[in-house]
Formats: sequence, C-alpha cells, structure tokens
Amino acid sequence: MGVKISSRSILVGIKEYVLMTFGMFCYAFGWQMCVLPAGGMGGGAAGLATLINAILPTTLSEGFFSIGNLIFIINCILLILGVMIVGWKFGIKTLYCILMMSVMFNVVELLDPALVVNVFKGVDAWRLLMVVLGAASCGVGIAVSFMQGGSTGGTDIVAMIINKFRTVSYGKVLLMTDCGILISSVFLTTTVCMATDAGIVDPENPMTISPLDPEAFARMVYGFIMIAVIGYTVDFVQSGNQQSNQIMIFCKDYESMANMIMTKANRGATLIDAMGSYSKTPSKAVMVVCRKRDTSTILKFVREEDPNAFITVGSVMGVYGQGFDALNKL
Repeated sequence: MGVKISSRSILVGIKEYVLMTFGMFCYAFGWQMCVLPAGGMGGGAAGLATLINAILPTTLSEGFFSIGNLIFIINCILLILGVMIVGWKFGIKTLYCILMMSVMFNVVELLDPALVVNVFKGVDAWRLLMVVLGAASCGVGIAVSFMQGGSTGGTDIVAMIINKFRTVSYGKVLLMTDCGILISSVFLTTTVCMATDAGIVDPENPMTISPLDPEAFARMVYGFIMIAVIGYTVDFVQSGNQQSNQIMIFCKDYESMANMIMTKANRGATLIDAMGSYSKTPSKAVMVVCRKRDTSTILKFVREEDPNAFITVGSVMGVYGQGFDALNKL
C-alpha cells in the first residue's frame, strides 16, 4: 500500500523549508552585516570559522576559506564525528540548515556592510548597538529554524558527542565551547575588517589585532554580549510562539459555565474536583487552556455568565495536543 502525500503536507513542507532558509539568512545577515563590521565576535561554528578566517593569510581567507565555506567544513567534520560516535540522529532538516547557513554566509558576504554601518554610526556606542542587533537577528534565525524542526549543527553536535560519555547539560556544553572560542581569540593575532568611526569599511586595509590588545578584549566582551542576546532572543521568539494561558474558574453553576465556554468561546473545558476549605462543599473548577490572545475574550464571556465567579489566570510556556502545537515539534 503506497504512501499518500496530500497537497497540504506538501505545502507545509515547502513552508518549513522556506522559513528555515529565511532563518539562515537572518543568522548570516546579523553576523556578516552587523557583528563583524562592529568588530564583534561570537561562539558556535560561525564563531570558530570567523576566528580561523581571521588567523589565515588574506589570500586564503578571501578565497576558498571564506567564513561560509569554513562553517560548512567545520560542520561536515562534526557531522562525521557525530555519526561515528552517537549515530545518525540529525535528520534532513539539520543537514539542510547547515548547507543553507554556508550558502547564506557566502551570499550576504557580497553585500556592502556600509549599508548597515551608515544607519547606526551616528548613535553613541554604535558598535555595541550593532552587535546587539546582529545577535538579535541571529537569535531570530536560530529560533525560526528550531520551530520548523531544524538545527544549526555546530556546537549542538559537540554537545551530543560529550553526552555520549558524560551526563552534562547541553546548555553547559554550549556555554563552555563558546567561552573557549571567545577567550582564545584574545591570545591570537587576528586580522579583521571592521568599520571605522567614520563608518568606512575597507576590505583592502583590514585591522591587525595583536594578542592581549585592548581591541581583542573588546571583541571578547562583544562576544559574551552576543551569546546572551542570542539566548534571550531564541527563548523569547519560541515562547512567544507557544505561550498560552491556563484559566481556572470557580463558580456555583459550573456546568453552565463549561457549556458557555464551549458554545460561545468555541474552546474545550475540563471539570476538576474541588472543595472550599470553609464551606466544605464539593464543587468543580472549570479549567480552560487557550492562546494568550484569546484570554480577554473568554474572561469577558465568563463575566457575562457569572459576575461573581472567582478566576485565576496563569501562563504556560507550551501546550501540545489537539488544537495546539503538534507533539512531533518537540
């Protein structure tokens, strides 16, 4: 019996890959057009590729060993090690994101960073602002890819390899690897192409940063700021997509309240056994889980049904199941 593929599943698949492509563009744009021209640095495979690219001679760094190509090489090496040690657990979407990240880095490299620099150079501490905005763009790109089931590879694979032998949280592994990349950049002689205070980006005259140079410490600080902003942005975008509210309603006529929610608000409701500590009268609480945007509408209907109802509203990070997000997106 053949597998039936509906037009809806095809459209959903196309949408997912389009969004992952957009996410990788956001990541590459934030890194290439904001972070690097500001003299910033970061972690992960992109940070390691940037560091290697800055150490190599100009003839190599501007040729085959561009940042985009180095990202692809690093991820390929990590993928091979990952398959050999932990098996094949990455999926086609991770491979697609890795490939598209490399492609987008090479595409964005063709753009002129001065287009972004000239917008922000009039702001005090414009370099810091560009690093923050670039990190936010990277975070949006990562979150969009995560929500479609993709992954950027890099240090994620390192975390999987380490967890094969020792039980260490992914967050700690990612933080340690990123910190290692940032701290090592302080002790290496690197050549970077960054914007001057006048907003000029001259690839023909890059700046050489010596070990323990003040500019090297500035890059490291920018890197830690970038890691923090990326982490916050990823959490913000993902929780904003999944955040729902749980409403608990305590009233005398709970059956009418539940029916009203199902008919007027078009939402399901759950009846939970409850008892007042003072009256010792058995009753039931009506529990409703809904998207945050629907909360005010449901509260309005509840007030119309029973003005004396006692209500609590709590936030929940994610709701999975019928009518909400699919479990296969976890």
